[in-house]
Amino acid sequence: MAPAQAQAQGQGVIRIGVLNDMSGVYSDDQGPGSLLAAQMAVEDFGGSVAGQKIEVLSGDHQNKTDQGAQIARRWLDTEGVTMIADLPNSAIALAVGDIVRDHNKVMIGSGAGTSALTGPKCSPNTVHWTYDTWAYGHGLARAVIQQGVKSVFFITADYAFGQDLEKQFSDEAAKSGTKILGSARHPIGLNDFSSLLLQAQSSGADAIAFANAGGDTTNSLKQAGEFKLAQRQKLLALIMGQNNVRALGLQAAQGTMLVVPFYWDMNDATRAWAKRFEARHPKHLMPNDMHAGVYSATLHYLKAVAKVGNATDGKAVVNAMKAMPTDDPLFGKGSIRADGRKIHPMYLFQVKAPNESNGPWDFYKLVSTIPAEQAFRPLNEGGCPLVTN
Repeated sequence: MAPAQAQAQGQGVIRIGVLNDMSGVYSDDQGPGSLLAAQMAVEDFGGSVAGQKIEVLSGDHQNKTDQGAQIARRWLDTEGVTMIADLPNSAIALAVGDIVRDHNKVMIGSGAGTSALTGPKCSPNTVHWTYDTWAYGHGLARAVIQQGVKSVFFITADYAFGQDLEKQFSDEAAKSGTKILGSARHPIGLNDFSSLLLQAQSSGADAIAFANAGGDTTNSLKQAGEFKLAQRQKLLALIMGQNNVRALGLQAAQGTMLVVPFYWDMNDATRAWAKRFEARHPKHLMPNDMHAGVYSATLHYLKAVAKVGNATDGKAVVNAMKAMPTDDPLFGKGSIRADGRKIHPMYLFQVKAPNESNGPWDFYKLVSTIPAEQAFRPLNEGGCPLVTN
């Protein structure tokens, strides 16, 4: 009866599910903010598409793969969800991607990091929107190598995302002869990083690279500060967002280099949207790149549904998404490749010193722009079976 129930519940309504960490270490970076971003996209689109009302559901995967898979199956089997968005935690994104493909619906990994989503695990039902580990790992590695870093030690989140991020940085470092002296791995939500930091310190590496995210990045960098590691070694946060900077404070975070595809204070359009977002966010946080990714991805998905005429056939909707140029006020103009990779520029920013900041969320200054065609892995290097040579 489940398929019949899903069809009955789906009649007249298109449901979008935002699946992420609503209560743990990634909740500020995605969480309620991603749900709000999807709701804003639906409102800005007009609230309906192809003659059907649009609803947004929320699911908390608690950074547990089985929990995320269970929610996804329930949504697709019995609740008429046609698109699942966000998916921070790459292990969960990879699992949900398989489930979505089996159900012929759509997954947009706007919060997921692993570049496997457009590589060996690419799918005709998946689009990877905001960023990926290749873009962050290679982009930041190039920047710090140009600053003279010759050796690196990693502190890495021990699951698909962290491991992939470490690999991408290491691949770029190898091109210049920069040495990787070791890696200390940790579970999500670790409170005490002292033993890992001591390993990094004793390695003698020029730089310590933190291949983690969310609260883990904040906590590990805070403890690195307490150990005064920055006096002898560069600290590199491979995934560092404005919430990390806010938690650390500009005094501690100043000078840090980071690569992101969106910053709220880039232009009039991003500032206007960010102010709307901040006013409605439960904690009044400014949007980060992943929140922006949910918004723009949801808009483009709805444009594709309108073109196809319904949301039933996920492959048809993704094909329509790829066929149409992307264009929205947050990322500007772009495209989606055959492997599902959304293409747009990336930006190298530096965290401002306290005396350079003009307000509570004025954190970054632009260093350089990475053109869209250079920002992501070349299409023919990912190993995606959808790509024909």
